[in-house]
Amino acid sequence: MADEPQEEGLDDWAAALAEQAEADARAAAQEQAAAAAAPAPNVQAADIFQRFDTGAVPPGAPNNIDMILDIPVTLTVELGRTKIAIRSLLQLAQGSVVELDGLAGEPMDVLVNGCLIAQGEVVVVNDKFGIRLTDIITPAERIRRLHK
Repeated sequence: MADEPQEEGLDDWAAALAEQAEADARAAAQEQAAAAAAPAPNVQAADIFQRFDTGAVPPGAPNNIDMILDIPVTLTVELGRTKIAIRSLLQLAQGSVVELDGLAGEPMDVLVNGCLIAQGEVVVVNDKFGIRLTDIITPAERIRRLHK
């Protein structure tokens, strides 16, 4: 007798689930019939939009980069970085050595307006320091680094 209420409850659930499955099947059949009976939409290609993948330049537009060549940018060569307390900073004098995180012989970073564009090594030419670029960062890599 103790099992009868549980079996009745299970039968009710089974009946409810079967009824829901039948209702879902009827709704799906009605949607499918409505879609088949609906007229096909009139679709046409749009010819009014300009294509950008052809590489064509609109008439009157400059086809070179001369207009941006004179824009100044800040080029920085970074040997390394360090964090230092203000007390230690105030104690620096001529001849003091500041330890950086860069290692000797390691490539230096070349930044344009704070954005890494290349790496290189220090060279001396006619008693002046310079940098020989050894690795140029690709545009895709620059974009990836911006999102970090």
